[in-house]
Amino acid sequence: MVIANPIYDVVFKRLMENDRVAKFFLSTMLGQQVESLELKPQVFTYDDEKKFKALGILRLFRVDFMAVVRTDEGTTKKILIEVQKAKDPIDQMRFRNYLAEQYKKQDMVNGEEVTLPITTIYILGFTLPEIETACVHVARQYRDLINQSILEERNEFIENLTHDSYVVQVKRINGKYQTKLDKLLSIFEQNHFIDDTTTVKEYLYDTDDEDIKEMTDILHYVGTDPKTRKELEIEREAHRTINAMIRASEKRQKKKFEALEKEMQESKKALQENKKEMREQEKALQENKKEMQEKEKALQEKEKALEAQKKLIEELKKRLGE
Repeated sequence: MVIANPIYDVVFKRLMENDRVAKFFLSTMLGQQVESLELKPQVFTYDDEKKFKALGILRLFRVDFMAVVRTDEGTTKKILIEVQKAKDPIDQMRFRNYLAEQYKKQDMVNGEEVTLPITTIYILGFTLPEIETACVHVARQYRDLINQSILEERNEFIENLTHDSYVVQVKRINGKYQTKLDKLLSIFEQNHFIDDTTTVKEYLYDTDDEDIKEMTDILHYVGTDPKTRKELEIEREAHRTINAMIRASEKRQKKKFEALEKEMQESKKALQENKKEMREQEKALQENKKEMQEKEKALQEKEKALEAQKKLIEELKKRLGE
C-alpha cells in the first residue's frame, strides 16, 4: 500500500485530526488508555516572505500539537507533540520557547482554569548518536535522598514544574511488528520510498490492527490525493530551501569566523613582532645607556687624572720657586 510519510507536518496534522487515531497514538505512546482528548494544533504560518517568494515558495507552516488528555487513571495532563525532521538549532530554540509558554499558560478543564502537568513527545527525523533505540521514555522519579528510597506518591506542585518526555527516532525503527508500539512505529519507518523525495512510501506490513488500518487508510489518501501531494511538495521544497539557506548562512558565518580568526592571528603575530622589536629597542637603549655610563665614568677618571696631574705640576712649580 502506498502511504504518505507521516513525519511531514501536512501529513501528521491529517492523522491527528482523526479522533480515533489521535487517541490510539497517545494511548500507545503513553502506555495508558486515553479516555478523552482535546487536540489543539499550534499552526505557525509564514506567508509572502521575500526569501521564499523569490524562490516560488508562497507558504510554509510549522505545526506543534498540544492535546489535553484524560487517562483511564483519572489524571488530566497536557501533551506537547513536536515533529522535527532535521537537527536544526532554530527549531530546538523555537520549541524551548513554546514549552516555556505552555508552562506559563493555564487550560480550561470542565469550565475551570487549571495548571496541568506537561508531557512532551518528540518525533525526530534524525538520530541521536548516543541513543540506539527507536523509542525512549525519559521518566522522572521521586527519590527520598534521606532514606535512599523511591517514593510512589505524586505531588501537584512537583508535577506542574517537571515533565516526562518520549523520544522517537524514526530512522532507528527496525521493522519489528509485534507489540502495539511496534505497529504504531511501523507507520513512521523511513524505508521503501517510491522516489527520492521521501514524501511517499510503500507500507509492507499487514493491517491486521483496526487502528493501524485507520491510519494507513488516511495516509494512503494523503499520499495519492493530488492536492495534498502538492502541499507535501511545497513543504518539502520549503524545508529544503530553508536548510539550504541555513547551510549557506552557516557557511558565511564560518567564513567570517575564519577571516576573523585569521585577522586575529595576524594581529597577534604583528603584536608579537612589535613586542620583539620593542624588546630589541629596549635592549639597544640599555646598551647605549651602559655605554654612555662607561664613557661618563672614563671621562670622570680622565678628569680626575688631569686634576691629579695639575696638582702635581703646581707642587713642582712651588718647589722650583723655593
